[in-house]
Amino acid sequence: MEDEGLAELFWSVARRLRHRSHESLQPLGITPGQARALNMLARHGTMRPSELSEHLKIAPRSTTEVVDGLEERGLVERLPDPADRRATLVELTPSGGSIAESIRAERGAEGERFFAALPPQDRAELARILAALRVSEPS
Repeated sequence: MEDEGLAELFWSVARRLRHRSHESLQPLGITPGQARALNMLARHGTMRPSELSEHLKIAPRSTTEVVDGLEERGLVERLPDPADRRATLVELTPSGGSIAESIRAERGAEGERFFAALPPQDRAELARILAALRVSEPS
């Protein structure tokens, strides 16, 4: 491990977490992209597809595909935008909200299991460091 740089160590851990997250989505039949969309809608509420694209940082065409898949499963619905009849809104259905909450809870539990190998003091220090990195601006 001494030979590995900090970034490589970070990405290695991130890949392990992402793999575990993908495994937890399989029983639900949800893709990682769909899970991200459900999470954004649960956090930010009903929005236009273009806003969802911005939140997800993906192309509008990709957002359409994600929303189509979620709509087919009854997890979101498209509604007319009352402020602009040419536009549509994407809204979680009750079932979609339930799935979003299940995903959030499972990811939290998976994170707890993953980081349980660290003593509490190390977990607290890691949380402090990651929080600082999350808000820092690149130079």
